[in-house]
Amino acid sequence: MPDQIPTFLRRQSFQPGLLGLFFNPFFFIRRNLYTHIRRAAPLLKGRLLDFGCGRKPYENLFSVSEYVGLDMEQTGHNHQNSKVDVFYDGKHIPFPDESFDALFCGEVLEHVFDPELVLPEIRRVLKRDATALLTVPFCWNEHETPFDYARYSTFGIKHLLEKHGFEVLEVQRSGNFVQVNFQLWALYFYELFKGLGTAGKLLSMLFIIPINVAGTLLRMLLPKNDSLYFNSIITAKRT
Repeated sequence: MPDQIPTFLRRQSFQPGLLGLFFNPFFFIRRNLYTHIRRAAPLLKGRLLDFGCGRKPYENLFSVSEYVGLDMEQTGHNHQNSKVDVFYDGKHIPFPDESFDALFCGEVLEHVFDPELVLPEIRRVLKRDATALLTVPFCWNEHETPFDYARYSTFGIKHLLEKHGFEVLEVQRSGNFVQVNFQLWALYFYELFKGLGTAGKLLSMLFIIPINVAGTLLRMLLPKNDSLYFNSIITAKRT
């Protein structure tokens, strides 16, 4: 199945910059996600498993002894540009018990139809007290269809992880009410014109640039409210 551009939150990293403010249709969500992952990355050491790795977009943020990318062969995107080291069948992770010191799982669990089966497998291949960094979307459109199954609140993902043998150390929210609203407008115009090729990209910029600028300014001026947010970023330990 072909890549769908709005789904590449876990396929490509995004380093915040002025150029992105003007031209990136996913500026707010990707900037916030990148910043949170970069801050938490130093917590992960040793041999790391990137579960649902895709293109390994955040690999350069981690200082680990070995970085192993795992993904399914049949997903909502093709693997033409992926950097997968090992494919698995969606049920059994092909590594022995306690093989990894750390886990990174970025924007993946929403694509897992049955986390009750997958999370115990993830836990099995992690060593005791292994550190895990996971991100899941809360507010975003359907993507990688038809393999888009869930949205998790901070409370929902915390409950799910604790139920399956993880001690949740911290849960953070990326973005806030103002940024989400402006991001969704930018996404709307991107989706509206993306089928028109180069002309569509130029046309969408007429809307996206002022949306990104206005959203950035109003985020600083308006009171903060994070009850609506982009992603949950979770650090946890395998108990």
